[in-house]
Amino acid sequence: MSDIRPIEVPKWGLTMEEGTLSTWLVQEGQAFSKGDELCEIETSKIANALEATFDGVLRRVLVEPGTTLPVGALLAIAASESVSDEAIEAYLATRQSGQATPTTPAQTATADNTPAAPVSAPVAVADTRPASSNGIPGQLRGETDAPVQATPHAWRLARREGIDLAKVSGSGREGRICVEDIARAVNAAGGSLPSREHSVPSTAVGDDSEVAATPIARRLAVARGVDLRHCRATGSRGRVCRADVEALLSRRQGNTTVAVEQPVAIPSVTEQPLSSMRRTIAARLQASKQSAPHYRVSMDLDLEALLSLRDTLNAAVPELKISVNDMLVKASARALMVVPELNVQYDEQRQVIRQFVDADIAVAVAIDGGLITPIVPAANRKTLGEISMLIRDLATRAKAGTLKPAEFQGGSFSISNLGMHGVRQFDAIINPPQVAILAVGAASEQVVARDGQMVIRRQLTASLSSDHRVVDGALAASFMKELKRLVETPALLMV
Repeated sequence: MSDIRPIEVPKWGLTMEEGTLSTWLVQEGQAFSKGDELCEIETSKIANALEATFDGVLRRVLVEPGTTLPVGALLAIAASESVSDEAIEAYLATRQSGQATPTTPAQTATADNTPAAPVSAPVAVADTRPASSNGIPGQLRGETDAPVQATPHAWRLARREGIDLAKVSGSGREGRICVEDIARAVNAAGGSLPSREHSVPSTAVGDDSEVAATPIARRLAVARGVDLRHCRATGSRGRVCRADVEALLSRRQGNTTVAVEQPVAIPSVTEQPLSSMRRTIAARLQASKQSAPHYRVSMDLDLEALLSLRDTLNAAVPELKISVNDMLVKASARALMVVPELNVQYDEQRQVIRQFVDADIAVAVAIDGGLITPIVPAANRKTLGEISMLIRDLATRAKAGTLKPAEFQGGSFSISNLGMHGVRQFDAIINPPQVAILAVGAASEQVVARDGQMVIRRQLTASLSSDHRVVDGALAASFMKELKRLVETPALLMV
């Protein structure tokens, strides 16, 4: 098997745990060379092409586009044309057996990320039927002795067809096996699962609360008196969908003369699973909100002098195109040098504060399907022109999904600016392991008092969210005071 090479989900960056296959760029049976792009993979932050590290032929594609798999999961098999299909099958069987490592019984997650009780390995009933009776290849048949994480549907299917789940690779979290994984393994080994569509189950309704189903399917089942355990699950992630319930009702109508009442009107909705990026954003910000005691301090910043300096610089050097946000990044970096207690990361597990020498400012950029925070490293050492050009380059590549992991991971401080959308003021959630984030609103003309006179000045409101475990109120106030001094005396940013 030395000529057989696996193609796996790569690990791009320290925080990457899974990737979603977007599309195959090389077709099954097609030869490729080292450096060729094989497929596109979307992670929680970027979408990149997986490049071949060797010459070969794509002999077996194992994963369809749209599938999310953990890092290291098998995507395809590459081998020279001289390698037989039997050798590839043997390699897959060995690989699948090796990946099914025993796990300690612990709480796992269902397909829709709700807590579920651990599924322990039941004693498989010996299957005395010949290997060819139901199309299950011999290399997948057997009893499951080792603890394996699998959905209840997968366990029932494995027991019914005599399949050893230890020989099947799971695509769920922590290698959890679903029905689709079994079907994929059987098809890859040249077999097929038996069709059970023609059986008409009983109309008795029992407790089907543990059956994975979409909300629409569950409401329809309750309204029509359908037991979800009798439905064949064809929806995403092994769930019973509306079509499955309607298919069961249709089969009943074709096998009985009893009149069936008209369907209850179901609201017209669509379901869309969270993307890998949105799941990561949701998990990180939920953890931040739950673990970090947020508090906010706000301050109005007078922009007259800063806007005057910006206009002067842009007129003198047209190619610069310096923005207010660029100048706020510079001002924040300089303020962090005066109040270094905010220029840190907090390691919650080790109870350690990591102090940064330079201010690495993460700037929030909205992209399709989520948010990403490319970093301006050592912003305190850069000129306004350098910061402006770097932010434009990072934002462009962030929206194209071509940032490198080092360009958006880490950072010591974040800035989120919604001023371009007309938002006057808002509170931002801290991006862990950082301990503070600055929320910037829109600039607007306001009536203020100056030297006993009412005048109109262009101002904006900035709000600092801080982690009270690390940053006390006095420190946050000191930072905002220094930021206000720098913004309202922008000549200080030039020295």
